[in-house]
Amino acid sequence: MDEAPIQFIDLSGGNVVALLVIGFLGGLISGFIGSGGAFVLTPAMMSMGVPGVVAVASNICHKFPKAIVGAYKRYRFGHVDVKLGMVMAASAAVGVWVGVDIQDRIRQLYGEAGSNLYVSLAFVIVLTIVGGFVLHDVFESRRPGPAHAADRVSRLAKWVQSVEIPGTMMHFEAAGVRVSALFTLPLGFATGMLAATIAVGGFIGVPGMMYVLGAPAIVATATELVIAFFMGLGGAIKYALHGLVDIRLTLILLAGSLFGVQLGAIGTTFVKPYVIKLVMAAIMLIVAVSRALVVPVYLRELGKVDFSREAATFLTYASLVFLVLALCVGGLIILGAMVRGYGAAPARL
Repeated sequence: MDEAPIQFIDLSGGNVVALLVIGFLGGLISGFIGSGGAFVLTPAMMSMGVPGVVAVASNICHKFPKAIVGAYKRYRFGHVDVKLGMVMAASAAVGVWVGVDIQDRIRQLYGEAGSNLYVSLAFVIVLTIVGGFVLHDVFESRRPGPAHAADRVSRLAKWVQSVEIPGTMMHFEAAGVRVSALFTLPLGFATGMLAATIAVGGFIGVPGMMYVLGAPAIVATATELVIAFFMGLGGAIKYALHGLVDIRLTLILLAGSLFGVQLGAIGTTFVKPYVIKLVMAAIMLIVAVSRALVVPVYLRELGKVDFSREAATFLTYASLVFLVLALCVGGLIILGAMVRGYGAAPARL
């Protein structure tokens, strides 16, 4: 298939307001769970008609200034392990550059519909697996008894910490773990690859630091913001070289999200670790359903399946409804936690 020129959407007044609200909610979620928030921002822009690859590129471009704000806020609370973030960012930067090349190649071969399908399938697969795993962990952590403490170390993390590889061992003070740097390399690379695919690598980075390295949830979510800064910077440059960044979208999202990310970061000081995991799991699974609903629509555009235009329109609107539900669920849980926490301990602010 011949490569079609990228079409940037018109920014009417309504679209600008919608993007500002989406940016705020994405920032709120980002500051709270450390994922970058793009797992709601990217689908939201795609639902507005933005091509998938442009949504990813513009999202990853707005990622690094927002991430540094959130990282600094969390650093002041003592949540960020800067050393761990820098080590993982090194291999994540490589993953981003490889992932961008794959994205652009798919767009060239299969056009906008193929790119949208690739991004949506990546969302469905990753969000279902990681969201299901995190939700299971929430239920396990809520069971009574010391064996089910909220920040217990997984068996895999215990094994990783027990492996001694001379010349590669590193101690990460804020995370409270000592592991071989070799275990951070595949985690960082996979985080970067996923960031280049759907503009967020936190789905691998945060669970990886928690369940593979053994970092506490509150440290993992904060440290991911450091990694996100470097991934966003490298990805923005790479995507810009391909002409896929819509700077208008980037600036509007940034305007909304810079305020939200600070509120989200404050919210983490009022909640228990399992609440962070609960928010992460709930939004992941709802967004997975949202993206799954439009997969048949993109297959129809590629000529792989055949059904009516009315059915395609219905699936598109249903996808949007689930996306709005995800934003509302995340925002209400976070704001509710902040209100309850502030009422119980107002002096902490």
